[in-house]
Amino acid sequence: MSKTIKNQFYKNLTFQKLYEAHMRARLKKTHKPEIIQFELNLENNLTNLLHKIQNHTYRLGKYYTFTLYEPKKRIIAALPYQDRIVHQWYVKEFMIPYIVPRFISNTFACLEDRGTHSAACRIQEYMREYEKKYGNYWILKCDIRKFFYSIDPYILFQIMHKYISDKELLRFTKLLIFDSRLPNEKIGIPIGNYTSQFFANTYLNELDQYIKHVLHVRAYVRYMDDFILLLHNKAECIAMKQKIENFLAEKLHLSLNDKSRYFPSKMGVNFCGYRIFPTHRLLRTSSKTKIKNKIRKWNQLYESNSLNTFFAIQSLNSWLGHASHCNSYDLRKKMLNKCHFLYTDAIYPHIEKQLIEDSISFLSNEKDLQ
Repeated sequence: MSKTIKNQFYKNLTFQKLYEAHMRARLKKTHKPEIIQFELNLENNLTNLLHKIQNHTYRLGKYYTFTLYEPKKRIIAALPYQDRIVHQWYVKEFMIPYIVPRFISNTFACLEDRGTHSAACRIQEYMREYEKKYGNYWILKCDIRKFFYSIDPYILFQIMHKYISDKELLRFTKLLIFDSRLPNEKIGIPIGNYTSQFFANTYLNELDQYIKHVLHVRAYVRYMDDFILLLHNKAECIAMKQKIENFLAEKLHLSLNDKSRYFPSKMGVNFCGYRIFPTHRLLRTSSKTKIKNKIRKWNQLYESNSLNTFFAIQSLNSWLGHASHCNSYDLRKKMLNKCHFLYTDAIYPHIEKQLIEDSISFLSNEKDLQ
């Protein structure tokens, strides 16, 4: 692979590539009015978008924002549909084939086959290995303070410049980075953009490379801005934490969250939604509390004939899927038994009957993790 991306911008700037990006951007969102409107004149809209990019007249549209409260309060910024097509095109044609392969194998989040469950498995593998080799060891767990809001776009562009020698691609990358900033914000990148996920991972790849190749830490796993190091003792944790803080401040203008800390391995570690030990995994208390509260609310809505059973079962299935990756057989069985709405005539009988069967199959057909 070439060290930098060369002469690829116009090769990949075609109507067909933009059409493929549109098909990815519309996935599971075909009912949304802005997508329906865009598709009413699809060929012309894509052709106009192609010409704007070719003629250097393309600019990002205006953001609209909304707030999510789980797992914590976050302001999400979303662009018009046309810009989401452009982001899909840029990531698929340039980020994924040329930059993602340069990431270390222990970087997770927003990458194919590298989600939360893979990250949890990887750190547990290291924990088993360290327990066998050293018996007692220490864990340094860190996360970045206000990560997305603290990314310096000038540093991000310098990092991207290392990978790109194609002048047109570099110009367009600069446009995406600096035009993507929210109004009145000098630093940070919007959480809602598809490109932001990959820019953020590229930004912290600098930290990954430092920890792996300068500090020579083998047992290191990162899931976006949350990362773990397994070390031999407390003194090593203290020294390593200081080195990481210095690197983040000097090179990336970032700082660690106050929750970053170190502790003995016997305590296990909270990571990617699980409490992880070498021998087993448990579901985090917060996850148990949330599903109990949801089921209580669903049952109340069901009693008042106002429950959307279809979406309740979809949400339940999502939780069951997450919980099935840890030792939670009895808990899942208990939660299913609490759902009054599962064992009655459904509002959408054919659809919901299959969803209920899928929910119960988590318990009847699986072998629990040991």
